[in-house]
Amino acid sequence: MANVTRKPSRSKSRSRRAANQRVKQHINVVECPQCHQKKMPHRVCGNCGYYAGRDVLKKEND
Repeated sequence: MANVTRKPSRSKSRSRRAANQRVKQHINVVECPQCHQKKMPHRVCGNCGYYAGRDVLKKEND
């Protein structure tokens, strides 16, 4: 069986490791059934204030 002749450099090892440590940018977004704006799932809609068909946040109209 062959033996390794050279040790991998630090930059090779660290760059290979860094590829798996980066932050994932995938964010799941759904449509609000009331106002049809994009929102994160299982959260109150920031536009209309509804969650699960109920008015949770009262919006003040000036």
